[in-house]
Amino acid sequence: MFVPSDFLDIGSREAVGLALHRLTRKGTIRRLARGVYDFPKQHPVLGPLQPSAEAVARALADRDRTRLQPTGAYAANALGLSEQVPAKAVFLTDGPSRTVKIGPTTIQLRRTTAKNMAAAGRLSGLLIQALREIGKDNVTPRRRAYLKRTLPAKERLALLKDIKLAPAWMHPIFRELAEEEEA
Repeated sequence: MFVPSDFLDIGSREAVGLALHRLTRKGTIRRLARGVYDFPKQHPVLGPLQPSAEAVARALADRDRTRLQPTGAYAANALGLSEQVPAKAVFLTDGPSRTVKIGPTTIQLRRTTAKNMAAAGRLSGLLIQALREIGKDNVTPRRRAYLKRTLPAKERLALLKDIKLAPAWMHPIFRELAEEEEA
């Protein structure tokens, strides 16, 4: 994934735009959304493959110099708390709200408050959003054990630094996940 501003050190905006347009028309690169391109990957049976929703969202965030935080079913699926694969990937952002459709996937960027973006890009931010999605009553001991087993110990310890950003009902969960394993 790349954006035109990635090439401004080798040419003017107009020259970069023209080169990208020519490469798109030739089929060397693919325009996914306004100002977002990639090199299309081919599968021998399926044909051209679509990039991941997260890769497109990251490219949009890099282009606009904003931060992203996966939310909802997408966050729960990323942590393995849900097997639901959402058709729409929703990300919180401190930039403008927008919706981008890439093939069958819809990527929605929703502008949110500074507090919701305080843990963006860290495990704690992803965990907060995933737990919000599944709800307090559905955070079972089995799910807690799964998180403790799958999340790296070093990252789990960092949850305590961001505990103040989580809703009060999540504090015991964060503390439990950050506990050291008994030897």
